[in-house]
Amino acid sequence: MKVLFVHQNFPGQFLHLAPELAKRGHDCLALTDASNTRASAIPVARYKHDAVAVDPGATRLGRNYTTMSDRGVTVARAALALRAKGYVPDVIFGHSGWGETLFLKEVWPEAKLIVYAEFYYRGRGADVGFDPEFGTANFDQVMIAQGRAAYLGQALAHADAGLSPTEWQASTYPAPLRRMISVIHDGVDTAGMAPDAAARFTLPTGQILRPGDEVLTFVNRNLEPYRGYHTFMRALPAVLAARPQAQVVIVGGEEVSYGAAPKGEKGWKQRFLSEVQDRLDLSRVHFMGKIPYADFVSLMKVSRAHAYLTYPFVLSWSMIEAMAAGCHIVASATKPVQEAIEHGKTGTLVDFFDVPAWSAALTLALAAPERFMPLRAAARQAALERYDLRGNCLPRMVAFVESFAPTPAAG
Repeated sequence: MKVLFVHQNFPGQFLHLAPELAKRGHDCLALTDASNTRASAIPVARYKHDAVAVDPGATRLGRNYTTMSDRGVTVARAALALRAKGYVPDVIFGHSGWGETLFLKEVWPEAKLIVYAEFYYRGRGADVGFDPEFGTANFDQVMIAQGRAAYLGQALAHADAGLSPTEWQASTYPAPLRRMISVIHDGVDTAGMAPDAAARFTLPTGQILRPGDEVLTFVNRNLEPYRGYHTFMRALPAVLAARPQAQVVIVGGEEVSYGAAPKGEKGWKQRFLSEVQDRLDLSRVHFMGKIPYADFVSLMKVSRAHAYLTYPFVLSWSMIEAMAAGCHIVASATKPVQEAIEHGKTGTLVDFFDVPAWSAALTLALAAPERFMPLRAAARQAALERYDLRGNCLPRMVAFVESFAPTPAAG
């Protein structure tokens, strides 16, 4: 069958699925933004999207929908051009997060449309208003958050099915839409991300870290409140004071992936570092920025304690990968995390906001690694059973997509 993947930053969540389907003999094509320079294992068609200027006087609800639906129109026009050349997919699988799939059924009504339903914005019960440090959710914010979901609901309502990576993320959708969603995680390479006594990670200072060293890690795409960077930094002074040999390795950029940037400042990294830097031995705190994936893999293999925090929001791949590496994960007791980690069995869970508790948990994790060896082994086993790419997630994902193949005409 012909399968069209749609993602403005392809391959994205389809990194493994698209080439696997192609390997199985399916005719796969990706439609992506012309500005996307990521390598692709399958053929790619591109659309050029120039965002229209949105009336600054419009409500934020209106501006958001205009932005997303405008991209959807651009993608639909690119789809029309493909159809004019004779291209008609049997199955379309697209991420709904940027409005790209909104009008594809108008171009290819005969195709089955699956949307990757990653998260449904809500006024209450998720990220909005979760962190009181940045203000409680007033009614305007609740309306704006729910308004942001308008195009997400439309995308799924016009699709044949949805797919979410976790049960909690699927649960953010309203009940009538939730019934359309299957849950299959993207999967992690548990063969490559596995404990390795020979692993090495080199710090900018030239120091080489090895398994067994006293290493505390914190990893995110960008350092920001949504991923608990502020709580982690505030916990560090007490940890470093108690553990004079500990090395802290922090991975992440200085941009903003989620939420808003700090007013009047370059980014969140310096904002929260400045709060505590006079109480830190900065020779033992290593900000790595964004690093190659191979370096991330090595880092997880030498980590003695890995801190992961998140608002009630999309769960990071990096936390599942840390489980696969057999890390002792000290994580926030928030709903996305609690789905993957059981306190005292596969990791240690701490209240997101309790800085003293974070300091204590991280200090103990560094001081008594032997105590947490059973948790590390159990985390690895849970990753194998629930999130393994080749043995679990990818076969299920392939079967899910192939279930939408057209029925052969009766002979």
